[in-house]
Amino acid sequence: MAVHSLKKGKTVRQQVSKEEWERRVDLAAAYRLVDLYGMTEMSANHISTRVPGEEGAFLINPYGLLYDQMYASCFIKLDLDGKVLFNPTEFGFNKAGYVIHSAIHRARHDVDCVIHTHTIAGMAVSAMKCGLLPVAQTSMRFAKIGYHDYEGVAINIEEQERLVRDLGDHAGMILRNHGLLTVGASIPEAFNNMFRLERACQVQVAALSCNTELVFPPQDVIDESYRLYLPQTRRPFGVLEWPALLRKLDKIDTSYRE
Repeated sequence: MAVHSLKKGKTVRQQVSKEEWERRVDLAAAYRLVDLYGMTEMSANHISTRVPGEEGAFLINPYGLLYDQMYASCFIKLDLDGKVLFNPTEFGFNKAGYVIHSAIHRARHDVDCVIHTHTIAGMAVSAMKCGLLPVAQTSMRFAKIGYHDYEGVAINIEEQERLVRDLGDHAGMILRNHGLLTVGASIPEAFNNMFRLERACQVQVAALSCNTELVFPPQDVIDESYRLYLPQTRRPFGVLEWPALLRKLDKIDTSYRE
């Protein structure tokens, strides 16, 4: 794959395929939605997606923009070895973002999108020895989830093997003493997984703060609830809601589509 930068007189949209442009718009929307729902930490963290029709290429955010400043034309295209294939901005990319996201895109061919956050509730649960508890139905969606022990800032390539191992075939992973990570077969699915995982963490922090004994359903009920949330059981969650979420964004600000 050739490396290229923005050509004078041509927009990014004119230089990429129709399929890539549509993916860029959805990726920008995901960033704006993560910001809208309060899951950002300034310029930290990252969401990535594969580039349609380009094996081993993925899009990730330019390191320096806030999530509410992301737009379709701004994303950097990388290959799995960290080579910049297309950078239409003056920014670079976050190395930790590359390490985490390239590892998953290389190993999980069923995954199109990866989302990583540092939220208050997510970081709080990541430090709890008990992990994520089946406090509510939303939590049971992640009755089976990966856990990855903290190894420091994720800039060591050697950590990739352990990240992939600990994620396994799950839709989500709790990075101990760090934050949350979700994946999906599409951007809408990955966003929906993150929204629900974040909500599950918020519920757990709220419930544990009440200093009262908690009740949990029987294990067979938890297992069946988890099964019903699998994308192959009923439907890929998030896809149905995505057009409505885009309409919500369009009422606020359409600049993510630029």
